[in-house]
Amino acid sequence: MSRIQPTLAALQASGRKALIPYVTAGFPYADITPELMHGMVAGGADVIELGVPFSDPSADGPVIQKAGDQALAAGIGLLQVLEMVRVFRQKDGATPVVLMGYANPIEAYDLKRGKDAFVRDAAAAGVDGMLVVDYPPEECVAFAATLRSHGMDLIFLLAPTSTDERMAQIAAVASGYVYYVSLKGVTGSGALDLGAVEAMLPRIRQHVRIPVGVGFGIRDAATAKAISRVADAVVIGSRIIQLIDGQPREQVVPLVHDFLAGVRTALDQPAG
Repeated sequence: MSRIQPTLAALQASGRKALIPYVTAGFPYADITPELMHGMVAGGADVIELGVPFSDPSADGPVIQKAGDQALAAGIGLLQVLEMVRVFRQKDGATPVVLMGYANPIEAYDLKRGKDAFVRDAAAAGVDGMLVVDYPPEECVAFAATLRSHGMDLIFLLAPTSTDERMAQIAAVASGYVYYVSLKGVTGSGALDLGAVEAMLPRIRQHVRIPVGVGFGIRDAATAKAISRVADAVVIGSRIIQLIDGQPREQVVPLVHDFLAGVRTALDQPAG
């Protein structure tokens, strides 16, 4: 079992909602990521989503695309991302880490190092879950089983356009949590429609028995609090990337820490 399920179960038991921030590995400085991850935890993160830079992302908007391009230019690939997790684990053995990315880097990793090399090395580094944007559920039953056999979860995206059939397919293979993309389009696009999210969550829960996180369009503590009334977890990505883009190195960790601390405070306030 990964660290995800007990972490989310403990939050649920105490009536709290999970805060899941996202950052692109190797951004805005190639060597800052482990330090930044520790700052995120100190600010109140319960799970960290770590983006694996990729040259042709299909779900990432311009903000995260730019961060990925900068990380790639600095030489950050899957091998370096696993090393970042390994360094993070030297001081933090408790916080779940989910890698979010695309199939191509994983398959290239295995082509170079052998079948299931990525899963083996990710588990050894201390990864808890994978969110592979372009792995459809019907094509990754074996991959999900391999991950679970190494103590990791396969996490899936659900969208406003997801059918009941698609939700059932995902429910059959997903573990850890599912990530509901609250907007049509890419990350960082559009304005959040809270009413639409509130209407969708009961439909999702008819099929999915694991926690449901909601992301895309959450930009501040007030929005996060509103989403937390219906979701089990709040995912924030593009806003964090915008916050640290172009900042001096010494400002990056404090900025993210303080931003997340404000969100965490809002999430923990009793519903008024």
